[in-house]
Amino acid sequence: MYDIIVVGGGHAGCEATLASARKGYKTLLITGNINNIADMPCNPSIGGSAKGIVVREIDALGGEMGENADKSHLQIKMLNSKKGPGVRSLRCQADKTIYPENMIKTLKSNKNITILEDLVKEIIVENKKVKGIITESNEKVSSKIVILTTGTYLNADILVGHNKEKGGPHGEKPSLYLSKSLEKNGIKLIRLKTGTPPRVLKTSVNYTEMQEEKGDNTLLTFSNFYKPKYKIKDQISCYLTYTTSETHEIILNNLDKCALYSGLIKGVGPRYCPSIEDKIVKFRDKDRHQIFIEPERKDGIEVYVSGFSTTMPPELQEKLIHTMNGLKKAKITKYGYAIEYDAIDPTQLKITLESKIIENLYTAGQINGTSGYEEAAAQGLIAGINATLKLENKEPLILKRSEAYIGVLIDDLINKGITEPYRLLTSRAEFRLLLRHDNADLRLTEIGRKIGLINDEKYEIYKKRKEKIKILEEKLKNIFVTPNKINAELEQMKLQKITSKISLYELLKRPEVTMKHIEKILNEKIDKKAGEQIEIEIKYKGYINKTKKEIEKMLKLENKKIPADINYENVRNIATEAKQKLEKIRPITIGQATRISGVNPADISMLLVYLKKEYPNE
Repeated sequence: MYDIIVVGGGHAGCEATLASARKGYKTLLITGNINNIADMPCNPSIGGSAKGIVVREIDALGGEMGENADKSHLQIKMLNSKKGPGVRSLRCQADKTIYPENMIKTLKSNKNITILEDLVKEIIVENKKVKGIITESNEKVSSKIVILTTGTYLNADILVGHNKEKGGPHGEKPSLYLSKSLEKNGIKLIRLKTGTPPRVLKTSVNYTEMQEEKGDNTLLTFSNFYKPKYKIKDQISCYLTYTTSETHEIILNNLDKCALYSGLIKGVGPRYCPSIEDKIVKFRDKDRHQIFIEPERKDGIEVYVSGFSTTMPPELQEKLIHTMNGLKKAKITKYGYAIEYDAIDPTQLKITLESKIIENLYTAGQINGTSGYEEAAAQGLIAGINATLKLENKEPLILKRSEAYIGVLIDDLINKGITEPYRLLTSRAEFRLLLRHDNADLRLTEIGRKIGLINDEKYEIYKKRKEKIKILEEKLKNIFVTPNKINAELEQMKLQKITSKISLYELLKRPEVTMKHIEKILNEKIDKKAGEQIEIEIKYKGYINKTKKEIEKMLKLENKKIPADINYENVRNIATEAKQKLEKIRPITIGQATRISGVNPADISMLLVYLKKEYPNE
């Protein structure tokens, strides 16, 4: 008998397993192939726009992805570094061998974790409550809670050209029976698709015909707590090339030969990570598309052709690759393919990621309709945390949209549902100025500590960081400069002179003044992270205050609870669609109800009138 069973060893499964085990619960991780734990079958990267902030949030809550990425990356960059702080985000090229090896070591080192190599064919359900699982080898395993993190393996098909056959990533055996078990127990499934590009032999690429893309010249980490452990000079470059008119012509003349346009694929693919066929058909006005050649392993023989996901047959993939600069003599080591798989309709989930249909059944990752490693890991962590909190009879962890990108992700999934694989974007977060890369630890470490996933060492690092910020802020507020003492120096730095006595804190409010200027004035080095935090808070104070006022309004709606026993059929004067959506989602607050597609402000007004009349004491 286990406390928690986690089905699937991908990024969601690893985080769920570790969260459960680190809190002292006896946890079983079931995976089809132990060597595929924390695998990266598609893009060999961690992070990206918005996603990099999610990795920082995972780390701040006590998850593993950020720390592991720091141990295993080949190159790291800060995206959007020249733009505002609300859109900056880390992205690294991860070593596809080292990353999973480190994760497997971490899992095996925890005495509360047992790893079983098998597939699950059935969930055991009694009186709408999960009791365990049955494996394909007919082993029955009991548990208090089951977390499904099956990735793209659920009833999966591999598609290339006109060929379609059962298989998971790498041609592994898929999970063939679990879908039927879920449907039998009332869970609605949907069909989704994702894809991957060809890999080519590293030595067959002519890099001189491409644009080199180096890692940043500054030491960076996903971890909020530990310092970088790599050398800038040791980073491995990526390279940029482009599709050509010949590439486009071959694709447009052969659409009937690819799985996507021949009608073979029924699942919906990710809008923000389309196949090369999709790009060229939908954006015919573009004469070229960016293609990045990315390293997969430090000592590997292959490179990844990022941006060239395809379902064309192998002979056409060969022709297409050879149309691009740098790849004219490239040798394909692995052909691109699409994978079609089952996922659940995420509107069937509570905001805790527990099923509304089967008690104590949680789901996380691509089974919930998301598309990336980072979104999967975040859900796995939250599912693992909430599973343990339920065992402890404690309130679940529900991150608000104003607290974390993870909150935005889960809120979007369960309220809006999906019609295609969901990808996080900065534009999805209305409070993104507060949900920054630089303050993830300040937002979430206390929560991670309270849950029990932030250890003493990390907590001390966090407290010291907060203290440094406080001390520096007080220092800047209490050091004053006068025109006769500072104007000559300001003029030398090509800054506007001051006309009266002013604190360094006030001086930093000027748009042209940076923390580097303050360092020169003080003639001392300022802690980089503390300085960055204060400078952002000062420069964007007006916007931040405006955002906080918007959050206050939102929280009033979030704090207005909707009774669990409400019958929406009794609410008069709301649209039929609104009744149907409210009944399906069963929101727990008015704030959540406002974010359900099909529920309009007029419906919310009528709902509030009804609640005031029928539940006056709520």
